[in-house]
Order: sequence, then structure tokens, then C-alpha cells
Amino acid sequence: MQERLQKILSGRGICSRRKAEEYIVRGLVKVNGTVATLGQKADPEKDKIEVDGAVLSERQEMRYFLMNKPKGIITSNTDPSEKSPFHSKKQASSVQDSTPTVRTLLSPNLQGKIYPVGRLDKETSGLLLLTNDGVLAYRLTHPKFDHDKEYEVQVAHPVTDGQLHKLSHGMTISGEKTKPARVERLSPTSFTITLTEGRNRQIRRMCQKVGSPVVELKRIRIMTLRDAALKPGEIRELTESERATLLASVAL
Repeated sequence: MQERLQKILSGRGICSRRKAEEYIVRGLVKVNGTVATLGQKADPEKDKIEVDGAVLSERQEMRYFLMNKPKGIITSNTDPSEKSPFHSKKQASSVQDSTPTVRTLLSPNLQGKIYPVGRLDKETSGLLLLTNDGVLAYRLTHPKFDHDKEYEVQVAHPVTDGQLHKLSHGMTISGEKTKPARVERLSPTSFTITLTEGRNRQIRRMCQKVGSPVVELKRIRIMTLRDAALKPGEIRELTESERATLLASVAL
């Protein structure tokens, strides 16, 4: 089936669609030996699609970091004068006047160079992926891909089996039902919950609705990524194995 070249390149994890358009305009993409033009379509199963070595080199320069975000920190690596490519205009404006941000936890050479994938609210701690890989960010945050994130939840009062059942089977929030979640009890007042979507303050709102307000919320897993030894405020680059496993898990 024929598709636009920028969609094909994006789907293969080579670059974002916007970047693919730039590469095509620069003459860095060929189809069956002929330099491609913007808007051109191809069939990846039948046509030979070639990408200039410079493009592949840029893809290899993608960087991936894991942070343990502490409570009280805003999820942003932007100045008021710049905007994260992974955030909407509304999200970007909401963090301009808020401090501190995850930017303050990064070394100067990473500030403004890598960006958080998704968000943890100010009072939520735990694992946060930061990268300059827009394709991966899209795969991890768009609801259609159903990629899971796991959280550890501490609530104010003992939670019943019935309440956990409601959390796991979905409920209506702001007129829309949440997707089913995987819930496992840890103690009378704590449990883990695994989501495949990420609405604004979703877990807090779900728990409030069943009558068990959240006291502590921590993300402990992002897809294939875990690190119980990473201390609050610390950040490290993914190992080659972690990187390969994560990219493979989202078909990149």
C-alpha cells in the first residue's frame, strides 16, 4: 500500500514526519534511485527507499535518559522563551511561571536538549523518560499505542476490594470512561496500578471518585524501564540494552 514518504520514515523510527519533510526537501531521500519530492508516495513493500547517511547518523545521535523526579518539581525542560516539542502550547504556557522544573536537575549541556516524555504532576514522584527522540515520544504518549506505565499508590484510608475493582474496570471522568487498568494490592492502604493512557491527574481523580484520596503517588515503571536504585533527583543515560529493549517494545 502506498503511503507518503514522511509517514514511512516516521513509522520506521528514522525521524519525525516534520523532519522527514525537511530531509525530502534537502534531497536526502530517494525512491528507486530517484531523488524524492515532497508529497511523494511509495510502497515500502515494493519500492526501494534510501536515506542519506547523514540522516541515519542523526538518528544514531538520539539520546535517552531516565530520571527519578522528586515531588515538588514541574515536568518541563524549557525556558519561558522556548517550548518543548513534546508539549502542546497550553502545556508549555502552564509551566513558564512555575519553578523549580526538571531543567534544574539537568547538567547545563542537557538543558533544552532533551525533553520529558509525558508528564508527572508536581506532587507525583518517580520515573521520567527524557529524550530528543520525537518518534519515541509520540509512540509512548499517543493513546492508540496502549503502552503501559505502572504506579505505586498510597491512599488515605484502607481501600476495599470493591474500590480496586472499580479502578481496574474503568470509570467515567469528565464524561469519558477510562480504559481498563491492572491493579494489584500491596497493603490495606496501598496498591499498584498500570495504565495504558495518561489523562491529566488521572489516578488522583479516579481514587477521589471511589472515596480513597491519594496521599503518595510514584511512577515505578515506563514500559520496559525500571530502576528502584535511582535516587530522587538523579538522572542517568539508558544502557545500550535498555535502549534497544525499549525501542523494540514500541516497534522502532
